[in-house]
Amino acid sequence: MSDFGAPRAGRLPSLACMKAFSSGLRSPRLTSQLGVWLGGMFGVCFVTGFISHEIQHPASWFWWPARPVWLYRVTQGLHVATGLASIPLLGAKLWAVFPRLVNLPTVKKWTRVRDWAQLVERVSVLVLIAAALVQVVSGVLNIARWYAAMGFFFTVLHYWTAWIAIGALLVHVGVKLPVVRRALSAPVRPLRKPPTGLTRRGLLGTVAATSAVVTIATVGETVRPLAGVSVLGDRDPRVGPQGLPVNASALAAGVRTVATDPGWRLEVSGPARTVRLSLDDLAAMKQTTATLPIACVEGWSSSADWTGVPLRDLVAMVGGDHGSQVTAVSLQRFSAYASSVVAPPHARDPHTLIALRLRGEPLHVDHGYPCRLIAPDRPGVLQTKWLAQLIVGSPA
Repeated sequence: MSDFGAPRAGRLPSLACMKAFSSGLRSPRLTSQLGVWLGGMFGVCFVTGFISHEIQHPASWFWWPARPVWLYRVTQGLHVATGLASIPLLGAKLWAVFPRLVNLPTVKKWTRVRDWAQLVERVSVLVLIAAALVQVVSGVLNIARWYAAMGFFFTVLHYWTAWIAIGALLVHVGVKLPVVRRALSAPVRPLRKPPTGLTRRGLLGTVAATSAVVTIATVGETVRPLAGVSVLGDRDPRVGPQGLPVNASALAAGVRTVATDPGWRLEVSGPARTVRLSLDDLAAMKQTTATLPIACVEGWSSSADWTGVPLRDLVAMVGGDHGSQVTAVSLQRFSAYASSVVAPPHARDPHTLIALRLRGEPLHVDHGYPCRLIAPDRPGVLQTKWLAQLIVGSPA
């Protein structure tokens, strides 16, 4: 949200090509308008991303409800859709401030600032640009599941870079707010002659239309009626075993053999006792069917009918109570999500299931056979598949 525009009169660009790259469309008003839009999108991304991170790595004070069952699906879908829609805006914003960026002062001049506000503004701009580019690039790589290209744990980088970006954004807004106010409140003077090329309004309309196209072309991963036109979406929510996508197959997770072993047992341990249940034992218990979404952090989601044993029935079987939490442990090893904690609001919800069937059929092995956790309003990475153990206890 800067007043960067064309170079000041009498100052030569530092690059010979700047004359060819110049444009009369650049102005404090244009950069302010783009900044307001981009700042709003970054704010939405930060809030929804913070929610997702805290659900997966909750602080002691954080609480997330089990109802409505679609809430996380909406917040994470909004996070990904807004992040993708911000890419054209970010590109336009960088284009608008490009002349000033390539004319950054030398190191000697860098220290010659008028006041602390100018120094803070310069530093915040560079930090904000770097953090925004890291967020966008890492987010796109995560959506595409190109983890090898990143070479690091995406969650940690994305989370802490978001804090850096939002901090730099707030500092930048604080410094530039008077400039933005003047730019947006100043009357627009009529032109003496009609423009022959793209106008500022046309540029803004083009950027907005591009963001809208990107959104429509990807949001079908969450909004199922638009799945057919979301040609840029990495996942089609209608495609996969039993009509539902999977991120990790049983073969890739290294559990196919042990998951299909007839000797498999689910161990449930609690304050009163420990039981080991076969698939037939679970099938003989009271079954519940619930329509719940799988909502993935990569942005895709899809609802389906799941049938299984309510988790709270198993909690009661081993001496747990209304306030118990459950740790679900997978047969999968060497994964950051080989286990997950089911907090009391979810553990006692009647629609939190140890699922045995999907859409009336036994679970496909890629969907977690012989049984898996499926709970309302949780990220897909916490819906633990290929269950081996449930540990019932009190919250720490």
